[in-house]
Amino acid sequence: MAVKHIVIAKFKDEISQEKIDELIKGYANLVNLIPPMKSFHWGTDVSAENLHQGFTHVFESNFESVEAIAEYVAHPAHVEYANLFLSNLEKVIAIDYKPTIVNL
Repeated sequence: MAVKHIVIAKFKDEISQEKIDELIKGYANLVNLIPPMKSFHWGTDVSAENLHQGFTHVFESNFESVEAIAEYVAHPAHVEYANLFLSNLEKVIAIDYKPTIVNL
């Protein structure tokens, strides 16, 4: 069963767009460094509902299991990157979940 790791973030106001782009490239590169991480997608808020509470960026990574996420979180490349990434954020939420299909 697939497991998704979702990070919703707002970068600090003083962080330049160039630095944000660099951080996103670093996040995407973790797929090449950490085998349990199967894919990475990201985007910025485009909702018309205005319920984002100031969060601007969404990052989604896919894994095969909860254990794979634990391996990813403990991996030295993730630990090093997370310390850098988090230091540039004003606020962040991270959620892991197993997608459920609703049978109608």
